[in-house]
Amino acid sequence: MPTDICFPLRMQSVTPAKAERNASGKMTSHGRYLTACRNPAWRQGALTYRQLFLPGIRQPPLKEAFMRVHPLAFIVTLLFASSAQADALDDIINAEMTMRQIPGLSLAIIENGKIVRAQGYGVTEKGGKTPVSPHTLFQAGSVSKPVAALGALHLVELGKLALDDDVNTRLRTWKLPHNALLAEQKVTLRRLLSHNAGLTVHGFPGYASNAPVPSVVQVLDGEKPANTAAIRVDIVPGSKVRYSGGGYTVMQQMVADVSGQAFPDYMRDAVLNPLGMNESSYLQPPPAERARLNASGHLADRSLVAGRWHVYPEMAAAGLWTNASDLARFAIGVQQSLAGTSNPVISAALARQMLSPQKENAGLGVFLHGSGSAQRFSHGGRDEGFDTLLTAFSGTGQGVVIMINANDNSRMMDRLTAAIGRAYHWPEADYDVLLKQPAINIDAKELIRYTGRYELANNTMGTFDMQGGQLRSIFDGLPDETFVPVGRHRFHSTSRNCELAFVVDAQAEVTGVVVTTKDKANTAPRIGPLLHTLAARTDPKPARTRNVQAVLSDIGRGGSALANSDFATPGIKNNFGTQAIGELVNVKSLTFLHEQAVAGREIERHGSKVDSVLAFHVSGIKPERKLLVYLTADGLLTDFDLVDD
Repeated sequence: MPTDICFPLRMQSVTPAKAERNASGKMTSHGRYLTACRNPAWRQGALTYRQLFLPGIRQPPLKEAFMRVHPLAFIVTLLFASSAQADALDDIINAEMTMRQIPGLSLAIIENGKIVRAQGYGVTEKGGKTPVSPHTLFQAGSVSKPVAALGALHLVELGKLALDDDVNTRLRTWKLPHNALLAEQKVTLRRLLSHNAGLTVHGFPGYASNAPVPSVVQVLDGEKPANTAAIRVDIVPGSKVRYSGGGYTVMQQMVADVSGQAFPDYMRDAVLNPLGMNESSYLQPPPAERARLNASGHLADRSLVAGRWHVYPEMAAAGLWTNASDLARFAIGVQQSLAGTSNPVISAALARQMLSPQKENAGLGVFLHGSGSAQRFSHGGRDEGFDTLLTAFSGTGQGVVIMINANDNSRMMDRLTAAIGRAYHWPEADYDVLLKQPAINIDAKELIRYTGRYELANNTMGTFDMQGGQLRSIFDGLPDETFVPVGRHRFHSTSRNCELAFVVDAQAEVTGVVVTTKDKANTAPRIGPLLHTLAARTDPKPARTRNVQAVLSDIGRGGSALANSDFATPGIKNNFGTQAIGELVNVKSLTFLHEQAVAGREIERHGSKVDSVLAFHVSGIKPERKLLVYLTADGLLTDFDLVDD
């Protein structure tokens, strides 16, 4: 995923199932965007104010500047530079956490194959007093997958599994149901680990701490109390990369069958303990003696997750409790294995396969970016109330892990990794000089034209609003970036080289925005205005509104209700599966606010082109929300979003 786009595009959640939405309708998939770069300034150059805040002006390496200085003075200077660097990064991290209202953060930085910085920031729970320490445990979300993949590869190393065998030859407790697609190609471990096995179920929402939890077999078959659809092959295995947490759940069962151990026990013995990840565990739910070390999760609106966290029986896909330091030990283990220096889990030969593209940029358990010395392996993660980013360079012994106890959809992770990349001089770090263009004056009436929601990527919205007389991007109701007007319909970021060029049609209506960074342009069509700018009006098509409410009721009940709905697209039926979105059952009435015609703007949801977007005020759910409904040209509902604005 490009790291220089103005807004985060979720790497593995561009067409998510409704199972990945939280109760408020916001995304909660454990796929996330990922990026990185850095290398310690105390080794390769003193971090100065100009480097950190004017990154295009690169300073000479410290070791050159002090080559002829007395050794003691050189050491003192190094220590001072290291402290200054830490202070500067602390300032950036604390500022980002304050702006985005992040309760707690866990950080680990890798250099020369070692953890050179392990630090906690903030508190384990909003309003609490317990500080986050390097030992505080967070849920890793989908970063559970690369660690679990290493466990499966260990069985390959032992000759108990083979990457290219049909998985049904090794599964014992459960078998993947045969269908016509499997006559052409087989589901293999290699394809499971690289997301091209053709399996369904993108991700998992988890289970409230007081809810019934299904067995793994019930999850695999979509049987109650499972809240996701059955995991099945619905496209030819090997034909394309399509992110599938379901595939990792098949792998989880296969590892348990072949090893003869419960999955958490096997992972403890085969991977976690050998790599020194002694504070980590796949146990779900976490036992009481470990729970005291856990951070509490917070949703995108920064409210506390009920029961503090969700339970994930889909352990390989989303169930790892860990901290940044232990995940850094995993990354170091992979780097050492590739280098042939040390790894008790897999050999250098198998590590080379793990870090080689299997299809597109998917390796075995990780996603790959760059090449040569700049190649890095990465994965992002999201569980209910927790976000994680892991990225590490394959050959330079560098990397970073950031974990937060909140779901945050902003560019915060990008900004943190970019800052650390400059500070640590990682390959491909961004040293661009911030271009400052002279701002022009426009009045509030003109500025408000550009506010609204925009489709930054398939099923990924971005929001612009006017705050304090300025145009700002908004994520989760919090400001993220400020843009100043520099020309007709043109705005420039105050914090990086990113320009917005709004598209205006012959009727003077804003229909989209072209986002340009580093000569790369991405067009985002406009979904519609912000709802706080609208007043209720007469519903032009009350029968259509009744149909919308009927579909919402079907989605709320789940099961066969949605499958038999006459007003839902096949895509939404398939992607939402049997999961019940219980919040929707409580919808009492819809009050019409707005209809936005978007035909021709190339907005697509769940495989269908969107023709119009309807906005309603919703009564019956607490807190009261607004509703966006996406309709096709033939009037079928193909998606919805519950929003605060």
